[in-house]
Formats: sequence, structure tokens, C-alpha cells
Amino acid sequence: MTLATLDWIIIIFFLLLFAGIGVYVSKQAGKDSKSFFLSGRNMPWWLLGVSMVATTFAADTPGLVTELVRKDGVSGNWVWWAMLLTGMLTVFFYAKLWRKSGITTDLEFYELRYSGKMAGFLRGFRAIYLGVFFNIVTMAGVCLAGAKIANILLGISQEQTLIYSSIIVIFYSALGGLKGVLITDFIQFLVAMVGSVWATIYIVNLPEIDGITNLLTHTNVKDKLAFFPDFNNTEALITLLIIPLAVQWWSTWYPGAEPGGGGYIAQRMLAAKDEKHATWATLFFNFAHYAIRPWPWIIVGLASLILFPTLESIATTFPNLSAEMQGHDVAYAAMMTYLPAGLIGIVLTSLIAAFMSTISTQLNWGSSYIVNDFYKRFIKPEATDKEQVLVGRISTVVLMICAALFSFYLQSAKDVFNLLLQIGAGTGLLFILRWFWSRINPLSEMAAMVISFIIAIFFFINGKLDTPIIELAGHWQLVAGVVITTIGWVIVTLLTKPTDTDTLNSFNSLIFGNDSKFKGIGNKIIGFVFGIIGVYSMLFAIGNFIYGEMLLAFVLIAITTISGFIVFKYSMK
Repeated sequence: MTLATLDWIIIIFFLLLFAGIGVYVSKQAGKDSKSFFLSGRNMPWWLLGVSMVATTFAADTPGLVTELVRKDGVSGNWVWWAMLLTGMLTVFFYAKLWRKSGITTDLEFYELRYSGKMAGFLRGFRAIYLGVFFNIVTMAGVCLAGAKIANILLGISQEQTLIYSSIIVIFYSALGGLKGVLITDFIQFLVAMVGSVWATIYIVNLPEIDGITNLLTHTNVKDKLAFFPDFNNTEALITLLIIPLAVQWWSTWYPGAEPGGGGYIAQRMLAAKDEKHATWATLFFNFAHYAIRPWPWIIVGLASLILFPTLESIATTFPNLSAEMQGHDVAYAAMMTYLPAGLIGIVLTSLIAAFMSTISTQLNWGSSYIVNDFYKRFIKPEATDKEQVLVGRISTVVLMICAALFSFYLQSAKDVFNLLLQIGAGTGLLFILRWFWSRINPLSEMAAMVISFIIAIFFFINGKLDTPIIELAGHWQLVAGVVITTIGWVIVTLLTKPTDTDTLNSFNSLIFGNDSKFKGIGNKIIGFVFGIIGVYSMLFAIGNFIYGEMLLAFVLIAITTISGFIVFKYSMK
């Protein structure tokens, strides 16, 4: 499609704005490493919460939701909706603990909680494993999604897309540090939400769709509307609901939904003004991420089944889309081609913003690991703040280049989602328990990480073979990874010595003070349970409003309100 002059004005304006923010905050961000990576630890909850939401609104997220809806209907989203349980666990049990630790990155936890050379090795190894390799895979998936969107909406190649976008995002990420990321995240989130909601309303009212009523009753759509999978379909029930709710949420490590908190979520909590701001930020993130944001993408996904009912219809409409870039996830971008001048500029800006928000956060987070947990810890402990900031900026550039190159080896948003889940399968329970179970030690962590990675690589290679060694569906591969990895690290834990008493006492004194580790456990459980009920109630209230089920929608809103009251009364003190 051809963009109008108005569209280009909108896009260029926001790109210059984002770059300008990076320049504006660069002096303050560059004065020391804590300013660059944690913005001075004085950020308010609302800015941190919005930043978390903006980061998880990646360029690949609308495509992922569209792919799930097209394949499995609305209920297909339970594979990520179930992660709300992980998020609420972080809100009520771990947010305050992370902020109390006073560390710069979550990897410093290892030498706070464990002792000896193995603790230092684990910290350095995880810095490279997560900050470089795992981070590159995550960003590569986002890069692939951005390239697909640009190919359809702008007609430019994957190479051109990644060159242009990399230059811009590196510019403000390397200059502005976390503060630049947070401010641009806030603006990008507002643009993204306005764009996605406006685009959804316009698409629903296209002559081909003819309103929400016709959409919901269309032959291609009406069997895709259920919030839950068919309970008579055992395979769908197990795949989409039982495994995510019974196994996945507590057992897998996934960026943005780490059991016990971690990654860029922990970075945001560590940057908060205090413990309360860390908790409120994480609560807002989970409410907005799971309850408020999904429906525009879901509705567009449903509408795409009318205009592009098959993959062949997408390929026919966009003949220049290479075979490697075709898939159900591109249907979202395909639907955006129906938007008029001005609106397509806003939507494209929102998708660019989503891409940049996620990539800039991943770059800042990954470089914080490289600098704080590898370079300063092992290469040059006496490095000055200016040297650390310089290394952070250099690593930002290198990570972006590597991610862009690796994106050429991926195919769809769902493939990346499944790969990341499999790599983290079985490690989640360890991250939940290590704050409380004194026997867990560095060898426990190494065992979990190594076993889960080997299993993930085996299944990845096995799936590429013409004659697989093991014929096992994806959801059972995940369960196998969880069971084997969990048994493995628990056995290692029981057969090896715990951390020395002095280190454990020092850790417990810092995190829990003179209180019991389980102080206030009742109120925390109340917050966890009613937080989940409240968010799911709002999610389905919005869905029922869209479906025209007003009475049920109001009942669900009442449940959300009551749940919120209980949470604030008993669990947010």
C-alpha cells in the first residue's frame, strides 16, 4: 500500500520525538551506571507500570494473538492468559522483596543468596545466557514481526526494515538509558492503545464486515467466540486450558512472566521509589496487560477470518510476501491495509512504537546484565561509571545487530513463543522457592538451567528432522520438559550442600528483617486469589460487552469491584 503525506508526517513526528527524548535525558542517564540502568531508583509506580505494559506490547504481540484466534478461537489465548497467575504471585509475594534487596539487576541476587565461587560463576553465566543468548532470541522474534508488518504495509524488505529501525531504537536506547526508555514507553503506549482501538472500530465497520453483530454471527467467526475451549474436546481442553493453568504458569520462565519476578519486570521494580511503588506498578501492569489490552487484537483477529479466511487468501493478496514470512500472524498487518490515510499513519506509528518499546527495554536490560553482572564483576571491577555506561552503550549496539541477524532464522510469532516456553520449562518452581527454601543452592540453579536447555534443543532439532526421533505434540513436550527438569534440580538440591549459614542469615536479615518469612501470608494469599478473580472478571466483562451480553458484563464488573476492594483492604498495605 502507499502511505499518504499525512501518514508520513505522523510517523516522522513521533520518530523525531522519541529520538529527542533520548538526547534530552542522555546527560543525566550517562552520569553513572545506576542512572543509566535504574534511573536513580526514584521512579513512580504509574510510569513503571505503563512501561511494563508497553514492553509486553511488542510488534509480535498483535500477530501472536491473531494467530491464536484464527487457529483456536478466543479460547486459544489461555496459553498466555494463564500467566496472570504468575504475575499476581509476583505482585503479592515478591515485588517488595525485590525492592528490599537494593540490587541493580536481578542477577546480583545470586551472590546475595548464595556463597562461594559457584555463586559468582552462576551470576556471570546467567548474565551471558539471559542477557545475550536468550535476549537475542526474544528480540529476534520481535524483529521478525516488525519486518512482516513493514513488508505488508510499506512494501520494504526485512533487511531494509531492520536497518532503519535498528538505527532509531539504538540511538535513544544507548543515549537515554532506562529513563529514556520509560518516558518513550509512556508515549508509545498511549499511541499504541489509541491506534489499536481506533483501527478496530474502523475495521469492524468496513462494508465487508458490516458491524459487530454481523461479525459475531458470521459463519467463519461464530464458532471461534467461546472464552473457554469445548469441554467435550479433550485435546483442546488439555492443550489450551488444563496445561496452562495447572502446569505452565508456575513451571516456566518466560520474559515478562517470570515466576517470582525477574528480567525487565524486576528491573522496573528495582527502579521504583520504594516497595509500595514496586507493588503498585506490578499490579497495574497485570491488570492492564491481561484485562484491558487484548480485545482490540482479538476482534481484528476474528474480522480477519472474514477478509482472509485462509493462508492462501493472504498469499494471493500479498504476492510479494516471501514464503518464509507467511503465516496466520501476518493477518493482523494485512487487516491494517484497509485503514484510511491518517489512521494508517497512527496505527503504523503505534506498531513501530510497540516494536521500539520492547526492543529498547530488552536492550537496556540485556546491557545491564553484560555491564553489571559480567564486565564489572569479572572483567574490570574497578571500572568507572563512565566506562560502565560506555560498555552498556556498545553492548546495546551489538545486541541489536545480533537480534536482527537471528530473526532471519525464525518463521512465526507462535514458534518463538513456544521455543521460549520450552527453554524455560521446569525452572519456574525453583525461582519461586529459592527465597524461602534454604537448601536451594547454585548447583540447583545450574541443573535447572542446563537440563531445560538441553531438552529444549533436543525437541527443537527433533521437530526439524524428516523422521523425528520422538513423535510428541508440543504441549506434551512442554510437560516432559517441566517434569524432567523439576525432578532433576530437586534431586541435585537434596544431594548437595545448602549455602553456608552466614550467607543465609545475612540474606534473610536484609530481605525479611526480624520478621518471619511467612509474615502476612494470609493477606498475601487473599490478594493473590482476589487479584486473579478481579482481572479475569474484567477481561470477560469487556468481552461480554462486545458480545452484547450486558447483564453478565455488569455482574462481572461488580465482581471486579468487590475483588478490588478486598485486595486494597487486606493486601496493599
